[in-house]
Amino acid sequence: MQPTHVAASLLVLGLAAAPSAFAAGGADQATLIHPVTKQTIVFIPKVIHPWYEVVKAGSMFAADEFKKSGIDVDVQWDQPPQADVSDHNQRIETNIGKHPDGLVVSCLDPATNVQILDEAVKAGINVETFNSFCAERFPFVGQKDSYQDGYDLAEFLAKQIGDKGNVGILSGSLTAQDHIRRVQGFKAALAKHPNIKIVFEQPDNDDLDKAVQLTENALQAHPDLVGLFGCNASNPIGAARAVQNAGKAGVVKIVGLDDLPETIQFIKDGVITATMAQRQWDQGYWAVKYIVAKNQGHTIPMDHETGSRMITKADLTN
Repeated sequence: MQPTHVAASLLVLGLAAAPSAFAAGGADQATLIHPVTKQTIVFIPKVIHPWYEVVKAGSMFAADEFKKSGIDVDVQWDQPPQADVSDHNQRIETNIGKHPDGLVVSCLDPATNVQILDEAVKAGINVETFNSFCAERFPFVGQKDSYQDGYDLAEFLAKQIGDKGNVGILSGSLTAQDHIRRVQGFKAALAKHPNIKIVFEQPDNDDLDKAVQLTENALQAHPDLVGLFGCNASNPIGAARAVQNAGKAGVVKIVGLDDLPETIQFIKDGVITATMAQRQWDQGYWAVKYIVAKNQGHTIPMDHETGSRMITKADLTN
């Protein structure tokens, strides 16, 4: 996989990109203002999860490119074992005390994360956010329009179930902004389909096993269920396992997020109907590139939209 941003050739050399790709103001884009030979960048995701391994691969690729140009970038990952707001915030605070050259955070609870990230900025640490949007004042790399992802998946599901029937929602983590916005978009779209009723909505906290259990319970409580929406990378897999075990593959249409290997296999097998996949490799790659550029004195984008794409069985067989 290769980076696709228009500024790739310049950033690979450790320089900021052309002015058109960056926010207004800042240092001269073609001049290395502050030569940097060693950097420590810490990533703090929401939880330990295979999805972030792809982000990590992108971050390490960027570090390897910098090494070839004489800049030693030490990329570290501090990952909470569960999606726990207190643990997540503690990890951010601990790393502020270590004063790395960059702190890259996927926000789990914007209400509290923002306050702590403000402390990092006051301490002179360059902060970048990724995956889950936090606030406009922090540079962000990722799919910002999570609402639209949920909306588009709802419209797709409505067609798949003949615009009628009972559906359920696995709502992820109740404080994660990307999860919240996807569910909001999903509900907004279905509000235009009066013959579709949401009969089940439960948070799984990005826990695959919990998603399995919640789906099993939903199938028992609502035997006429015809659709399920999973708002993160874990719960479509959990839903698919439960639906397959119940012998309802293809009967209960599942739509969700991201393209983990098990998700892709379930799509090929006809258990998951569609997924909206993000470009998480790009998120890791560009977060590292921008932190180094910022530490060199360059201006970086406040918003690098990496986007998403819908994947169905047809996309995997063509």
